[in-house]
Amino acid sequence: MIKFEELIESLILPLVAYPRDVEIICLNETEDNLEYKVKVNPTDLGRVIGKNGSIAKAIRTVLYAGASKEGKKIHLDIESK
Repeated sequence: MIKFEELIESLILPLVAYPRDVEIICLNETEDNLEYKVKVNPTDLGRVIGKNGSIAKAIRTVLYAGASKEGKKIHLDIESK
């Protein structure tokens, strides 16, 4: 079983300059769906989202693959504090 909070943390922490400001919040967890929100320092938001959202898209792709392996769907919101 994948621990999605740890997976999200391992994907986001290397990207940010202020790792202590990263918050990972599980908004909803049901049998089929997972919903997470990641809050980062405002100066790190661009680093996590990337140019044209490319990094955020890559992070979501990894999460979608892990979730589908377990028969679940996952949603990830990224925002600044």
